[in-house]
Amino acid sequence: MGAVVGVLYAAGYSPGGIRKILIEETFSRMTGFSWRRTGLYKLEKMKLALEKYIPEDNFSALKKPFYLGLSNLNEACGEIKQEGPLFDYLIASCSVPGIFAPIVLDEVNYVDGGLMCNLPASPIRDKCKYLIGSHVNFAGKKKVFTGPRGILERSINLGITQNAKPQMELCDFVIDPPEMQNFSLFDFSRIEEIIEIGYSHTIKMIEAGELPVGKLKTRSNKA
Repeated sequence: MGAVVGVLYAAGYSPGGIRKILIEETFSRMTGFSWRRTGLYKLEKMKLALEKYIPEDNFSALKKPFYLGLSNLNEACGEIKQEGPLFDYLIASCSVPGIFAPIVLDEVNYVDGGLMCNLPASPIRDKCKYLIGSHVNFAGKKKVFTGPRGILERSINLGITQNAKPQMELCDFVIDPPEMQNFSLFDFSRIEEIIEIGYSHTIKMIEAGELPVGKLKTRSNKA
């Protein structure tokens, strides 16, 4: 749930603080079974968790600019939100279609922004001197599929990767750990492993000169 990590960072939490929150707020705490035919689970309980960590249900309450990607099912397009009410749109951005029920806002069905654009670099490209993309849906070769769910997850992963490629090209650097292909959409209980893989991969990039942090620390007037 990249949107959740992003909003917590924009709210002022440190990487360590975000890690602690993600470990404490388990999948079962944020989800419930959906009796509707539009998804297996619903994410309405996530709002209770967000209220604990973000003081106000509005983008203006955040300490850093935050751009949220959504998929509008009715109009068949992607949308970017950056102001106004926050929580419902954030929950919608996490609603993987078919698995989580869509969130209906102003008579529009919204789902995970990754359906249309999983790495929305274009909305902020001209606002950054250096843009680092973080992609966690590495689509390498796969020999074995564990039943219908495995097929579904692989299909979603491939679709996400394809729509992310043009956006990756807009980034100055891309963090894309190959080990992430070993995790599924439901591996929330393995969050500590996922964090460690991302961290270790980034350190290797820095040591290999693929992510020149010294250069990135030199700021211009742009962030």
